[in-house]
Amino acid sequence: MTLEPRTALRLQFLARVVRKECQHLTSTDQRLFEGMFTLEQATRLEADHDLAERVEAFVGRFGRLQDTVGDKLLPLLLDALGEKSSAAIDNLDRAERLELLQSADEWMTMRNLRNQMIHEYVEDPVILTSALQTGHAFVPALIAAANKMIAEIERRGWR
Repeated sequence: MTLEPRTALRLQFLARVVRKECQHLTSTDQRLFEGMFTLEQATRLEADHDLAERVEAFVGRFGRLQDTVGDKLLPLLLDALGEKSSAAIDNLDRAERLELLQSADEWMTMRNLRNQMIHEYVEDPVILTSALQTGHAFVPALIAAANKMIAEIERRGWR
């Protein structure tokens, strides 16, 4: 399938961005979760600026990768594949059917988790700790979905 040059260029650009975002998230994930993130760490975020910056970086990079993949790359890739892109949940269902991601439901859970990490950041250290630990557990699935989409672009020669 031949793509319109503009579409091919946009897919190539997004693939490059997503690769970089995966690298950045992986790096931050490793630095923040050298061990398990604890409630004790969450309670001292105001005093530990380095830790607070790592948490902020993790939350931002997790959310940014999810946004770039789910809101930009996926709809464009679906269009390129001849699938009609539409509402986010429908796109996720199509992506699951095409085996571009493991589970649309899991993706929506990650989306809700991202929102929880952002909004509960200051309010409740127990919720924040749980959300960060869960986010850490989802990093491999998020990166795997990104890599599957990039692999599909490369497989079709749209690099």
